[in-house]
Amino acid sequence: MRFKPDLKWSDVTPNADYMNRRQLMMGAGALGLGAIAGPAFGAIETVPSPYSTDAEPNSLEDITAYNNFYEFGTGKGDPARYAAALTTDPWSVQIDGLVGKPGNYDLADLTQGVTMEERIYRFRCVEAWAMVIPWVGFELSHLLNRVGVQPSAKYVAFETLVRPEEMVGQRSAVLDWPYREGLRLDEAMNPLTILATGLYGEEMPNQNGAPIRLVVPWKYGFKSIKSIVRITLTEEEPPATWNMQNPREYGFYSNVNPEVDHPRWSQASERLIGGFFAKRQPTQKFNGYGEYVADLYADMDLAEQF
Repeated sequence: MRFKPDLKWSDVTPNADYMNRRQLMMGAGALGLGAIAGPAFGAIETVPSPYSTDAEPNSLEDITAYNNFYEFGTGKGDPARYAAALTTDPWSVQIDGLVGKPGNYDLADLTQGVTMEERIYRFRCVEAWAMVIPWVGFELSHLLNRVGVQPSAKYVAFETLVRPEEMVGQRSAVLDWPYREGLRLDEAMNPLTILATGLYGEEMPNQNGAPIRLVVPWKYGFKSIKSIVRITLTEEEPPATWNMQNPREYGFYSNVNPEVDHPRWSQASERLIGGFFAKRQPTQKFNGYGEYVADLYADMDLAEQF
């Protein structure tokens, strides 16, 4: 079942801006209509998350044209150029490990029977740049509670699809495929951690991680793994692709932290995407979400466990 959100677009972005972007989308013909929901929901009210920022969201063009998604190439424009080849229907996600209800779940089944509202999450997201993106999604904790986390589970591991015939970047050895990521269980259960199925009220564009991806807004963007096909609950810290690739430069936690420099550059400022010129501004610790997540790291040395 697919639905159109009840939230007015004026609640997400100025109407004139949205209509301009909508015309762009209709002309491109690249995105489907409606966000994804399980059949058990029926009519779902789509409302802003209480954790959403008041900042103006980036344009749809900004969000969909400038991406890191190495499965389609290392250039920022490669995902938009090549991701249309990806088949996202049908789609299933294997959930296994230390869970009470392991299985291979169809995309629609992932939200079936979960009591919640589908929400607009207007989050600031940081990679080597900063954007404000109005995601459509639901809290990862809802899914984890449904499948039953066993007491010995301490981490949640994720894997991206491997399909080199459609994902041209996987034909090279630039990374060790599949792309892998992981969170500590308390991070995964935090209400800011969501599984996103769309943005701007539309189905997720392929270049942004269709049909379902993770969003962890207080961490750098590479932690928010795209096109997920497997979720595993584990007792041991799982492998994470960039941490495996270069542990000196990319820690397992990868929290946005201006106080800890990347070995090759400062993280004290970030570049804003949008408009004619990309501006820089001071980086906020935990990307500005410290009041919700700082206590998760209260007993850690973030210069060592970065």
